[in-house]
Amino acid sequence: MAAERAELRAATLKRLEKASGKLATAAIARMDDQLGWYRRMPPEHRSWIGLVAQAGIAAFTEWYRHPEAKQAISTDVFGTAPRELTRAITLRQTVELIRTTIEVMEEAIPEVAAPGDEDGMRQSVLVYAREIAFATAQVYAQAAEARGAWDARLEALVVNSLLSGDADEGLLSRAAALGWGQPSQVRVVMGNAPDGDSEAVVEAIRRAARHARLQVLTGVLGKRLVVVVGGEKEPVHAARALIGQFAPGPVVVGPTVGDLLSATRSAHAAAAGLRACAAWPDAPRPVLADDLLPERALAGDQVARRQLVEEIYTPLDEAGSALLETLSVYLEQASSLEGAARMLFVHPNTVRYRLRRVTDVTGYAPSDVRSAFTLRIALALGRLESAAD
Repeated sequence: MAAERAELRAATLKRLEKASGKLATAAIARMDDQLGWYRRMPPEHRSWIGLVAQAGIAAFTEWYRHPEAKQAISTDVFGTAPRELTRAITLRQTVELIRTTIEVMEEAIPEVAAPGDEDGMRQSVLVYAREIAFATAQVYAQAAEARGAWDARLEALVVNSLLSGDADEGLLSRAAALGWGQPSQVRVVMGNAPDGDSEAVVEAIRRAARHARLQVLTGVLGKRLVVVVGGEKEPVHAARALIGQFAPGPVVVGPTVGDLLSATRSAHAAAAGLRACAAWPDAPRPVLADDLLPERALAGDQVARRQLVEEIYTPLDEAGSALLETLSVYLEQASSLEGAARMLFVHPNTVRYRLRRVTDVTGYAPSDVRSAFTLRIALALGRLESAAD
């Protein structure tokens, strides 16, 4: 009985070896007839798939020759073009082409198998199809893991380039490869990174961003968690959607810019704000970097110093000396309207009117404690600059 079975198997193997080329041609023809995505592919990709189909049938022949030996099916079949295959077609399409090839082999069993060995060959085809299914899953899982690790490194490189000021056109290409679109509003959010696996932190940020419908590029750089956020939402609202993933401590939102290349400015402001937050322990969380201008200026941030002078001191100076003088006296008199009026020899209503003009020009209300602090620092910096000039 065993000798008869071996004889049948040997006869089938000879017929299978002769028919392998015909089977591969039939499988490719079936794909071209039934799979629309295969017909639409460029010739180069179709040739890769043809190689895989041929390798699959050849690997089955070798597997049928030595069924007792463990075959590295993933290497036999997908070794011809593993990287090209996973890039050219999806996992679903790979399953379709394998199913088509297996169907062609099953239909050819009456012709290929030796008389009396049809059931044996059919059982072999089923076992081989199972092995091919596992091999396919393994190839795509390995490709996904490699792509995930590469994407993480590429994303960290993009974020680091923004922080270091090395943003160029190449950065846009790298960001596009990560799925970054072209949002019209971009800002950088920065805070302390939580302890633990940085990959888990990054994935948590991505989940929160998808839920809030935001685009993000993120990375853990040292002890900082940096998130580049793209979307139409108001900056603080966008930051609040992600804030649960940051460790305790300040979270600073950089100014909104129009594109990714300009996000370097937002990143610098957020980093400077994070360093200066110690000077304002009661700052909200999250806090805008522009709300930390006085602390940033005191910490030596030249951008903040220039912004305070250009946005507060210079407009007041150009609006007339009365506004600068009134604001200065008002602040020196502990925000007292009557005291400022006595020092200026004017009616309190005049002081009140001039202070409203200060608010109109600068956006800061002198009567507000926080705004008064910002105005005081801006006046000091402006006077220093004027004296230096």
